[in-house]
Amino acid sequence: MELIPFNSIRVKLELLSPAKNLEYGREAINHGADAVYIGAPAFGARAAATNSLNDIEALVDYAHLFGSKVFATVNTLLFDDELEPAVQMIHKLYDMGVDALIIQDMGLLQCDLPPIELHASTQCHNASVERIKFLEQAGFKRVILARETSLQQMQEIRRSTAVDLEAFIHGALCVSYSGQCYMSQYLNQRSGNRGCCSQPCRSSYDLIGRDNRLILRDRHLLSLKDFNASEHLQEMIAAGISSFKIEGRLKDLSYVKNITAYYRQLLDSMMSGHERASSGQSTFFFNPDPSKTFNRGYTDYFLVSRQPMANFATQKSLGAPVGKVIKIERNTLVISGDTAFTAGDGLCFFDPSNHLQGFLVNRVEGHTIVPNNMPDIAVGTPIWRNHDHAFERMLGGESATRRIDISLEFNIKGDGFVLKAVDTDGVTAETSMHLPMEPSGNPEAISAMIAKQLSKMGSNPFMAKEIKDMTHGKYFLPVSAVNKMRRDVVETLIAHRIKKFHPKSVSRLDQQAEEAGGNMDYRANVLNRCAEEFYNNHGINIVEYGLEKTESYDNKALMTTKYCLRYELGCCLRGKNQGRPQADITPDEELLLRNNDRLFRLQFDCKNCQMLIFKR
Repeated sequence: MELIPFNSIRVKLELLSPAKNLEYGREAINHGADAVYIGAPAFGARAAATNSLNDIEALVDYAHLFGSKVFATVNTLLFDDELEPAVQMIHKLYDMGVDALIIQDMGLLQCDLPPIELHASTQCHNASVERIKFLEQAGFKRVILARETSLQQMQEIRRSTAVDLEAFIHGALCVSYSGQCYMSQYLNQRSGNRGCCSQPCRSSYDLIGRDNRLILRDRHLLSLKDFNASEHLQEMIAAGISSFKIEGRLKDLSYVKNITAYYRQLLDSMMSGHERASSGQSTFFFNPDPSKTFNRGYTDYFLVSRQPMANFATQKSLGAPVGKVIKIERNTLVISGDTAFTAGDGLCFFDPSNHLQGFLVNRVEGHTIVPNNMPDIAVGTPIWRNHDHAFERMLGGESATRRIDISLEFNIKGDGFVLKAVDTDGVTAETSMHLPMEPSGNPEAISAMIAKQLSKMGSNPFMAKEIKDMTHGKYFLPVSAVNKMRRDVVETLIAHRIKKFHPKSVSRLDQQAEEAGGNMDYRANVLNRCAEEFYNNHGINIVEYGLEKTESYDNKALMTTKYCLRYELGCCLRGKNQGRPQADITPDEELLLRNNDRLFRLQFDCKNCQMLIFKR
């Protein structure tokens, strides 16, 4: 798909990675992230990924050293008694240098927030030009687009607004529009909008038709493949996206390292005409490969066009296809292909009933493997590797370093010596030392010693790309003195860089949104008086509180999704399918989902190409 670039302005492109905790955040930065997003101590959309203020402050200092940013997630819906604690926490985050706040609850905009940059969470249902304009005029600096946004829609939004645009490029997909899923809340009072989603979309369901007819049994009918936009990054840049977000605050560390490094390499190859949003270059000690990390198979979702995107057979990781079984003996399998297996690998396959089965590899001889338990498998069965033991072991150690180029100049100052450092961002540091000016007997040796000792950067984040000895080795210098000056100037440069990239205060001018007005129901997700006041101030009447407060689910869509089960099964009511139908479903047949004796009614909004799920 060819898009016309929205303008010719040089844009800073940002790779945004998840940080489950301080360690994950540091490694994301080491592997090339320009920014990371991390859960605050409370009120984040991943309740299992909270962090202490001390750890967030340490991550802020580490990130700012590289000019990278830290965004704190405070993106749950809040009840009235939670607003004040949330605001107090936000002030602490601002004081320690957090660069921006990701929020969902509009009530916070009515509170006494510090002058911190605000990003509108994707849970704000950011799916239209009108919605993004509204959020921009309400004071948001950035809007995180709905995952369902197409390339053409991105371009339209960019041309109609000036707000920074962030879009997902990789990771797990919510089947429902983010912020518009109430299934978990309905089933077990675990609200996804309050960080406690129980992921009912990953469960298995029966599909029921007319007269209780069983169409499909025990299938993962709402479980989507994982998102992978790697083939469309250039088009996303052309459409006006400036921040490229990797999902995964609950994923493991190898995922963060591998996927961050993979997209770092891709974006670096597309920087022509643009700037990178942070400093330093990462060196990787492995070959990044997203097929080797947790994935349910990949889809580019709605970026270009509607397409089949679910994986009915499993909600678990498939990994990469590695061949087929070509021979079976008593306790061994021979697998075709060129893949090199390792003891400890995890392999999987689909059994005749199309359920995922797996086993571990105990021993390997070429393409002959000895499983820990011999599976019930047939010749010709395709095999996937969902745990690459050698790859994971490699990522378990030091897998990347990140360095900032600096120039060092050693010179004479008064009755002593001075060492000056200048980095690629123009940040400078200087240290001096008083020493006797004793002429050296061997200027070449002294000059060589100075260059050698100044180049020893060890574990600090710099790389001495240029060293100038302006003394030309004319004076004797002890090695220990040169080393101390190097350590002192590095320490000072680190402090200056952290200070330089400390965020500036931002002003938020809340304008009256042109599209404001009318009524909003439970889908506005209002749980507190401040959120209601915010909408009222913009001419919007909240006629109903959110379901987390009312728990009234009759005739309420528990999910609203652009994903359509009829389309997935080849039975689109508008005839948009390709190929043969996968199920015998008549156009007027009511469809139900059944899970643990609970029934859900499917409704198809063909005008808007959406599917809605209600309780039955």
